[in-house]
Amino acid sequence: MKKVLTIAGSDCSGGAGIQADLKTMTAHKVYGMSVITALTAQNTTGVYGIFDASAEFIARQIDCVFTDIRPDAVKIGMVSSAEIIKVIAEKLREYKAENIVVDPVMVSTSGSRLLNEDAISALTGCLLPVADLITPNIPEAEVLCGFEIKDRTDMTRAALKITSVIKRAALIKGGHFEDCADDILCSASGDISWFKCDRVKNDNTHGTGCTLSSAIACQLALGNDMPESIRRAKEYVTGALAAGLDLGNGSGPLDHCYRL
Repeated sequence: MKKVLTIAGSDCSGGAGIQADLKTMTAHKVYGMSVITALTAQNTTGVYGIFDASAEFIARQIDCVFTDIRPDAVKIGMVSSAEIIKVIAEKLREYKAENIVVDPVMVSTSGSRLLNEDAISALTGCLLPVADLITPNIPEAEVLCGFEIKDRTDMTRAALKITSVIKRAALIKGGHFEDCADDILCSASGDISWFKCDRVKNDNTHGTGCTLSSAIACQLALGNDMPESIRRAKEYVTGALAAGLDLGNGSGPLDHCYRL
C-alpha cells in the first residue's frame, strides 16, 4: 500500500485541513499519516482561533513518521510561522522526501487570514523551493506574483513569474473565477498546460484547496506523472462537489467519500 503524509492544521469541523486530507487519502486507498502544525477553532462560517504547535514538536512528529513508515508523497498545508516553515523544510531535505505538494494556505475559504505576514518570505524562500508542486488559488498567487489576476492571461503571467522565482512547478487554481474552474500548470522549465473544468453549481466549497492538493499527492504516490495526477485529482474534487453535500450554516464541506 502506498503511504501519504499530510503536514497541516487541524479543522475541528472536519471539512478542511488534516481531516479533509485523511478522508481524501482513504478515498484514494492509500495509507494516510499526519503531522499536525496547529489546532484551529473553526467551522463553515469562519476561523475563530489558532493554536500553533511548537517547531520542536513538529520536527519530532516528522522524525517519527520518516524513521518508521516512510511516505511516498507529502502534502503540506497550513503553516503559520516562519519558525515552523523553516523546520519543515529542513526535515524534508534531511529525509530526502519525494513527491512534495505544497498548498500555500494564506486565506481560508471564508476569507480568514491564516498565514502571518512575516512568514511569507520564509514560505517563498525555504519551503516552496523544496516542493515538486505548489497549488495556490488566485488570491494566494497574487501574493506570490505581486500583481492582480483578472483573467487567463494574468494567470499565465503569474504562473511563469512564480515558477521563475521558486524553480518548481506551480498549479494556479481558477476556482475564484465566476465562469469556469480552469487551472494552469507551469512546469519548472516554463511549459504551460491548462486543465479546463466546468464550474459545479455548489456554494459548499470548504476545504477544496486542501482536498485537491491531497488528491494530487495521492496520485503522485500511486505512480502517475504530474499532469495525470492533476487531471485525476480535479476529477475527484469535481465529483465531491457535485455530490451536493449540504452541512453547516456557511460554506459547507465536500463529500470526500462519495465514491465509497
